[in-house]
Amino acid sequence: MAMADAVRRIGVLELTYYRWRKQYGGMSRDQLRQLKELQKEHERPRKAVSDLTSDKLNLSEAAGETSEPLS
Repeated sequence: MAMADAVRRIGVLELTYYRWRKQYGGMSRDQLRQLKELQKEHERPRKAVSDLTSDKLNLSEAAGETSEPLS
């Protein structure tokens, strides 16, 4: 089966296929699994920092604080 036919069969654009091949082409299954696990691990701290930043901004707004220095 030609690559273009295979890509169409799974419903992916050819451009996407080439991007994936460029990004993941030289990796083994174990390396891909490890990459996904690391991405998942790094998502938790990022989300926590994002949530804390959002909470801080909301509390600052609720307290009526501004970014202008007090004189």
